[in-house]
Amino acid sequence: QVQLVESGGGLVQAGGSLRLSCAASGRTFSSYVMGWFRQAPGKEREFVAAILWSDGRTRYADSVKGRFTISRDNAKNTGYLQMNSLKPEDTAVYYCACRITPLLTANALRYDYWGQGTQVTVSS
Repeated sequence: QVQLVESGGGLVQAGGSLRLSCAASGRTFSSYVMGWFRQAPGKEREFVAAILWSDGRTRYADSVKGRFTISRDNAKNTGYLQMNSLKPEDTAVYYCACRITPLLTANALRYDYWGQGTQVTVSS
């Protein structure tokens, strides 16, 4: 079992920045993938970014490329999502997810564990 706990959400004005954290505990794997997804009210959950824990390879949704950066701290078993130039359309609950095999996928169904989510609200 892997436990994921997100933190760092909040309210920010458009153009501002936030950094989300995802602390992983329990059984972890050197080759796993950490992903970030988000879900706005009335919309489906969508992929934001993912990172391969072993070598740091990343993948981003087109909507966040150049604004968001995913990273990880191996020693702390924690992943991060740095969000800059935030827009009102970035408002959503952000979820951290973990896949135990090394595939940088944007498909939420391919992730094995999920955190509880953290709210990000961007005001205009």
